[in-house]
Amino acid sequence: MSSLHNSPPSFEQAGNLRQKVRATGMDPDYWYAVEEVRRIKPGTVVEVIFWKQSIALYRAEDGSFYALENRCAHRQLKLSLGNVQGCRLVCAYHGWEYDQTGRRADIPQTKSGGNKGLKPSIKSYPVKVRYGLVWLFPGKAERSEQREIPDIPELEGPKRWACVPLSFTWSAHHSMIIDNVSDFTHAYLHRKYRPFQDAVLTQYETVGDNVHLAYDTKVGRGRISGLFVEHDKIDTNSMTLCFQYPYQWSNTDEWIKHWLFVLPIDERTTRVFFLFYFKSLKIPLLPIRIPRFAMSAVMKISNRMMIAPLLTQDKVAVEAEQLGYEAHWDAPPIEFNPVVREFQNLTVRKWEEYLARESMENSFDNA
Repeated sequence: MSSLHNSPPSFEQAGNLRQKVRATGMDPDYWYAVEEVRRIKPGTVVEVIFWKQSIALYRAEDGSFYALENRCAHRQLKLSLGNVQGCRLVCAYHGWEYDQTGRRADIPQTKSGGNKGLKPSIKSYPVKVRYGLVWLFPGKAERSEQREIPDIPELEGPKRWACVPLSFTWSAHHSMIIDNVSDFTHAYLHRKYRPFQDAVLTQYETVGDNVHLAYDTKVGRGRISGLFVEHDKIDTNSMTLCFQYPYQWSNTDEWIKHWLFVLPIDERTTRVFFLFYFKSLKIPLLPIRIPRFAMSAVMKISNRMMIAPLLTQDKVAVEAEQLGYEAHWDAPPIEFNPVVREFQNLTVRKWEEYLARESMENSFDNA
C-alpha cells in the first residue's frame, strides 16, 4: 500500500518500533545544550525550542544567562521579540518587564491607573554554561539538581584540550541522527573524507540508560585529515561509542574524542551540537606536534575545512531519510546493524517512562 498521501502515525498509533521511535520526543528532565555562548551577545534575546515548547533565552547586560517561557502574560506575544534591559526581559508590545524568575514584572500601565495589584508571572527555566555551550533544563525545575551535565574533564582546567563547538539545525527526527552517528555501516557516504573504514561491530550492550558499542575500524584515514593524526602513537584501528541518553559520545584510544548533544525541536527538526577534541595533532609530513597554544586556531580551520563538510554529508543523508520516511512510513523496516534497534528501544522506553510519570503526577495533582 502506498503512503504517499498519508501522514506517519503518532506515537500512540504506531504499529512497529521504527514508527514509534520516529514519533518520540525526549525526556525534558535532562540538561540540553540549546546554543553556543559566542552566538548570544550580552543584552540580547533569542528563541530556542525544546519539543515544540518555545523558550526565550536571554543574556543580561552583565553577561549572565536566563530563560523564560516565551510569551508575555498580557497579550501572549513572544518575549524573544522584545529586548533586554539590565537583567530584565521586556516585551516589545507594551513594555512589560520580567525578571529572571519570570515574576515581579514592572507594568508601565499601572503607573497611570491600571490594576496595581496585578502580579503576572511566567515559567522560568534553570540555565548553566559549560564547554562553550548554554544548557537549559526544560523539565521540572526541582529535578535540575538531580541531573548533571556530562563531565568532560579534557575540556576543563589549565591543560584542557582545544575544542571549538559546531552547531547545526537538521530537518530530521532526533532518533535518525542518533542512528546515524553510531552506525558505521554508512562508510560509503563518507568515502571522500574517510573518517572510518571497514567497520566491524565487535560489541554492543544496553546497560540501564546507556547503549555501549565498539567497532574494529580504521579511524582518521582521510587523504588530508589523516596527515594530522599520529597513527604511530595511537591505536586508530578501533573505537568505542555510547548512546548515553540523551547524549552520544565516541573515544579512540583516549586520544580522539567527540560528544553529540541533540536538541529535539519537533518530529522533523533537530538542533545538533558537536564537540570534537584531540589530545594532540601533528604537523603534516613532520614528526612534530602542533603546539598547544595553536590548537584552537587549528580546530577552527579544521571545523570549517574538514569536519563541517563531513557532517554536511550526514545532514543531507538524514534529511533525505526524513523525507523518505514521511513518504513511505508503512514500508517494511529493514535494518542490518543490530545496535540501531538498541538505540531505538532505549529512546522509546525513555519516552514511555516520561509519559507514564507525567500521567501519574497529573492524576495526583487532580486528586
